[in-house]
Amino acid sequence: MNETKTILFACRQNAGRSQMAAAIARKLAPESMEILSAGTEPASEIHSEVVVALAEIGLEPFAPNPRVLEPEDVKRSDWVVTMGCGEACPVFPGKHYLDWEVGDPAGKTLEEVRAIRDDIEDRVRQLLADLG
Repeated sequence: MNETKTILFACRQNAGRSQMAAAIARKLAPESMEILSAGTEPASEIHSEVVVALAEIGLEPFAPNPRVLEPEDVKRSDWVVTMGCGEACPVFPGKHYLDWEVGDPAGKTLEEVRAIRDDIEDRVRQLLADLG
């Protein structure tokens, strides 16, 4: 990873999947890489099971509160990873898009959220390896 890259993780509520992906990427990616996280319909708060599942691996959610996905977020990103927001995510030429079919942690047990977290971590590791 010789040049600075920006990865945007987006999901509908920005209260689970994208928060976990961005937190994990922030830990694993080089410091020069910019990581963003947002949602098309942000929730009022991050799912409590997500906070616990991240804490178990020494992480905190990417941001203290869910935030709305802005077109500018996409424009400044090299890679856009969507996780369930589908057609609501803006598309701009020259960007790399990935759509990860990842379970939604909303309303799930902690055990189920751990499995989602681990799936996301595997995907983030693979993405960073592919970029590197």
